[in-house]
Amino acid sequence: MTKIYSMLLSAALLLTACTGKKAQQNTANEEPEADTTIVKLTPAQIKNAGIETGRPIMGKVTGVLKLQGAIDVPPQSTVSVSFPLGGYLKRTDLLPGVHVRKGQVLGVLEDMQFIQLQQDYLSAREKFRYADSEFKRQRELNASKASSDKVFQQARAEMETELVLMRALSQKLELIGINPRTLTAANISKSVNILSPIDGFVSKVNVNIGKYTSPTDVLFELVNPKDIHLALDVFEKDVDQLSIGQKVVTYTNAHPEKKHDAEIILISKNLNEDRMANVHCHFEDFDASLLPGMFMNAEVEVNDATALTVPEDAVVRWQNQFYVYVKTGADTFRMTPVSPGNQSNGRQQISGGAVTNKTELVTKNAYALLMKMKNSADED
Repeated sequence: MTKIYSMLLSAALLLTACTGKKAQQNTANEEPEADTTIVKLTPAQIKNAGIETGRPIMGKVTGVLKLQGAIDVPPQSTVSVSFPLGGYLKRTDLLPGVHVRKGQVLGVLEDMQFIQLQQDYLSAREKFRYADSEFKRQRELNASKASSDKVFQQARAEMETELVLMRALSQKLELIGINPRTLTAANISKSVNILSPIDGFVSKVNVNIGKYTSPTDVLFELVNPKDIHLALDVFEKDVDQLSIGQKVVTYTNAHPEKKHDAEIILISKNLNEDRMANVHCHFEDFDASLLPGMFMNAEVEVNDATALTVPEDAVVRWQNQFYVYVKTGADTFRMTPVSPGNQSNGRQQISGGAVTNKTELVTKNAYALLMKMKNSADED
């Protein structure tokens, strides 16, 4: 029995030893997770790529702040056209984008109530004329004591009542674009014109011919292009470099050679969720080719400032972020995020907590390291 127990114990010890050795082997075979921000090159690769290293320097940054934004229309330059009375749309030739002049006919409405309103006004005008004549006659009679004061007062009240009614109907006619001073029984019309209140262009047409419109319906939307603004997005760190009255040069992606001069008129006091501020600019000269919502590039000349700068070749852009490659060993470099600033004389302003004027980094052909990292990632 003792012999069997000794054999079982020896087997158990042997099994434990083998299991431990296998676990150690498995642990040794496991590779640590690769750091995707590190790139390593051989000396030959560094030489062939023309990579050079150096340190950032503190210097004066004079140059242009490059921004992006879009054409914006302030609320006071957007006009919603409605009509105070309901009616059926008889005619309109408008399409979105069409330019219109102030006073131009946008559309024609028809309805029975237009006829009734004109009829009521003409009847009220004739009644007022009769009441006014009667009032004047009773005034003369009352002056000579040929009629009583009561009759005179009744004539005056009747005249004033008809005057109020006539003037009220007159205002209603003017509200729908009918001139009461030229209205006669011979020119009563069943239709009225909708006139443009501004010079501009049509942004929306919300009605079609034959549709009945109510006073609350917005028939057309117009935009006054002479008051369009350029809304630029500016990073938090760059807001202090801008001021009201600063000149801005803007251009579109389609025609970068065509420049549009503008001036900063407003800088917002709050930041959005992307830590950016809105800067509004007013164009010095109106250009009909600039439409609301159009994407624009902008360049602003900024004052001299002392900042950390590197050669432009030192900064790379990847997935809408900017990076430099900091040297961490003889042939090893770490991809480090930075915030770019102004460019001046071939140098790029940068800022970032991990980079100082004592940091050694790649100053030339940094994109070669980015390509090496991307190719390595694709191979994995």
